[in-house]
Amino acid sequence: MKKTVSLADYAGLIQTALPKGILLNTNGDKFNAMVIGWGNLGVTWGEPTFVAYVRENRYTKAQIDKTGEFTLSVPLNGPLSAVTKICGGASGRDIDKAAAVPLTLEAPEANHTPGVREYPLTLECEVLYAQRQEPERLPDSIRAAMYPQDVDGAYPRANRDPHTAYVARILRTYIIS
Repeated sequence: MKKTVSLADYAGLIQTALPKGILLNTNGDKFNAMVIGWGNLGVTWGEPTFVAYVRENRYTKAQIDKTGEFTLSVPLNGPLSAVTKICGGASGRDIDKAAAVPLTLEAPEANHTPGVREYPLTLECEVLYAQRQEPERLPDSIRAAMYPQDVDGAYPRANRDPHTAYVARILRTYIIS
């Protein structure tokens, strides 16, 4: 069962949960969930939006590029270690994360990407705009810390790959119960 909620009522919880890890879910070739700790919740072009940053080498990027959508799943009571370990450290190219954790998938309402019952606050999103970062335009301190050129792009944390920023319209916000 889903209960529609006001995005404004949960904005603070989303901002608090984000640096601890929320899920960005995709459903191109198969369902995939990736832990993210960066993003921006706001209003763009008069629409409620979330800006997700995804590195070039990620399976998630190929999935978003294929479908033009994603779903965010936010925990209400902090991240779960099993979710963080699998969805934050393994690639969806190699494993079925929903089976490995395991995750309970819930059918979406406005796009084609399920939410996750274990992280019940759900935002269904469609991409409005995507822009690849230009690392040379970043301050040296950020480029050195977040984009070290001696770390392979397959490494799950800071590596040489730039991000693509996906500005996505939030279509639905609800809690799975």
